[in-house]
Amino acid sequence: MSSSSNSSTSEWRERMAEMLPYVGHRNWIAVVDSAYPLQIGGGVEMVCAEEDIITVLEHVSSTILTQEHISAIALVDNELDYLEENDCPGISSYRQQLDDILRETTRLSQPHEQIIAAIDEAATRFRVLVIKAKHLLPYTSVFFRLECGYWDEARESRLRSHLHAG
Repeated sequence: MSSSSNSSTSEWRERMAEMLPYVGHRNWIAVVDSAYPLQIGGGVEMVCAEEDIITVLEHVSSTILTQEHISAIALVDNELDYLEENDCPGISSYRQQLDDILRETTRLSQPHEQIIAAIDEAATRFRVLVIKAKHLLPYTSVFFRLECGYWDEARESRLRSHLHAG
């Protein structure tokens, strides 16, 4: 399915719940602001949420944390750290709420264009679910890069070293 859109309050939750058993390492779930563009990549599916971004982020983050088969690394725009309250009223409160939501999730900051390029690349081979929330602050999207929930980089590295040694 290519990009699609709907605006029901609960349809984005239903779509995410439907996808969860199928997604895994290398899939993405993005929670984006109102200005995020409609992407045309074949692996991108976009749904609209009528809720604010904090509500959507809380649901997505907490849902991922309850899954045994996946974990996530949250990528946030590096630019977010440099926004000032006088230019973006409400940004300080958003950053604090985001810190609270992501307290149990590994978080990385990267330049916005670098994250978008990673999403574009992933969408050529893997499914990306984009949930567009009602939100009018720049550089506040959060991109959850899904990982394996029962296998981590340290164990993968040990496995690879054994394979190369043998």
